[in-house]
Amino acid sequence: MLPASSSFLLLVLLQIPTESLLPTVSCEDIERVELSLVSTTSVEVCISPGLMTGFRFDAPFSVDLQDDVRFEDVMRGRSGVSVVPPRDLAPGERLRLTAHLGGGASPQSITFALVAHRGRATRQVEVYRDKRTRESHQEEIEQLHEENRYLRAKLTQSGGLRGLFFSGDLGGTGISVQQLPLGQVEPHSDDALELTRVFTYRSKNSVAVEVTILNLGAEPWSAAEASLVSATGETLVGVRIGQVGPIPPGERRQVFIEADAAIGVPRGEVTLRLWSADARSISISKLTFP
Repeated sequence: MLPASSSFLLLVLLQIPTESLLPTVSCEDIERVELSLVSTTSVEVCISPGLMTGFRFDAPFSVDLQDDVRFEDVMRGRSGVSVVPPRDLAPGERLRLTAHLGGGASPQSITFALVAHRGRATRQVEVYRDKRTRESHQEEIEQLHEENRYLRAKLTQSGGLRGLFFSGDLGGTGISVQQLPLGQVEPHSDDALELTRVFTYRSKNSVAVEVTILNLGAEPWSAAEASLVSATGETLVGVRIGQVGPIPPGERRQVFIEADAAIGVPRGEVTLRLWSADARSISISKLTFP
């Protein structure tokens, strides 16, 4: 039987907003970029091993692709280029694609940071040097209507164990959990934050840490950012935080931190670091997962 803390896991999963569970990169099915409206010369795009991502341009173009020999396929056409990423691409790994549009006296360039995800990829990126057509805007409106219907349907199935089932996290073995003795881990904080209990979890697609923190300071404390780093220096991606309100002075509360991880990853010990908006932090090393 799972410890009582597993009920907190379900509570957090139910209370974390849907958007906080999404990847940091948008992973839209279709991305549209108007160069006249882009305030930066670099745009992030989701890619995934085995899934094709296409780039279409409304002007003559040339493309520079970082490590193009690693890619499974790179197909160049008259109006764009399509890529199938390398099979050995690690989650969070970034590759660069730079597109040069037009020529003459006013060429334009834009760089795409191709960010690796597991099983999720942008299908098509449309790049407009000139203003978009009315038909293009109408296509986007129809796409947004379809996405809205999909998200509404998904939201009705997002609660409790049913949500875990539809997300694929349960797998064939459910969720594993273990409580780590405080003597095994090494907490450190200069900001009057004390670790009083720690659990670690593993599902089919992720790992998580549940910590109970006592706030001995004079101000409420809330985790604003978190990192999970392995002993070999590998940083886990897709980190998200679940916390039901700040921890008042003199009280203890639970904080739940989850990150993307395939089965068997990470290997060995991991260090968790949490810090608030005002930089008050706590780090916990020698964490292990079931």
